[in-house]
Amino acid sequence: MPRKQAVKETPRANRIERLGFRIDEETKDLIERAAHLTRRKVSDYCVTALADTARRTIAEHETLVLSDRDRATFFDALINPPEPSERLIRAFDEHRRRVAP
Repeated sequence: MPRKQAVKETPRANRIERLGFRIDEETKDLIERAAHLTRRKVSDYCVTALADTARRTIAEHETLVLSDRDRATFFDALINPPEPSERLIRAFDEHRRRVAP
């Protein structure tokens, strides 16, 4: 009895969602050329490029870059926190009053 060959699952096999949009001819030619140069299908090239750009965009928005002075001030506040102001103490008291433990 012949053995069945294992089917290698590819990322493409898991694709179930669609994303459609229109582009101008110049942009399409540019994308097709880039896909050809990387020896990939246009759709695979586009999915990879969009996902990479999305990851970079998210990382840029989730990353905080501090100057040396800001970093020093931040760590100093962590190591030597200031005494709470009267306003902060009142806010904590109000929070304890409103929120059940």
